[in-house]
Amino acid sequence: MGLHTLFRVFCYYVLWLFSAVTLGLTAARLHYTLHLPLHDPLNGGVNFYDRIIAEILATAALTMLLIPILIVRIHRRHEHGIFSTFGGELIALLLLFVLWIVGAAIATRNWGNLNWCHTYSACRLLTAIVAFTWMSWIMVFFLTISCLGYIFRNDGFSHPVHGGYYPERDMREV
Repeated sequence: MGLHTLFRVFCYYVLWLFSAVTLGLTAARLHYTLHLPLHDPLNGGVNFYDRIIAEILATAALTMLLIPILIVRIHRRHEHGIFSTFGGELIALLLLFVLWIVGAAIATRNWGNLNWCHTYSACRLLTAIVAFTWMSWIMVFFLTISCLGYIFRNDGFSHPVHGGYYPERDMREV
């Protein structure tokens, strides 16, 4: 397994961990806002939810579902299906790239500066959500750049995602 593949697998593991934390944080935020105590000062005690929190939760869940598929394709050297090529990986990463950046940008716009209320756990929770959303996007960014680098360096859009490319096999198939 080459250095490029090891870097990608490491980044996928870190992204999975960040996504798991983000999933837990957003689930906690949804639980809090959907079960407000009667006299809670937030929203007058009326239950609600933030749509961007639901989007971040769905993005984290999607990320956690895609990563094991890609890691299995890399380790077991599968060469069948859409996620078996660098092109398929790039499409998945671009989808995650857009979802994470939208979630991070809107969350930052909404809760970017909550220093004034850090005495409340709800504010600390939102700050952690914003931080982990950005960290997840950064990992997706690194993975996208890594994938694009391989594709451009090796003209490898259709190369197997495990990184082992055997041009002599392609010559026999022609």
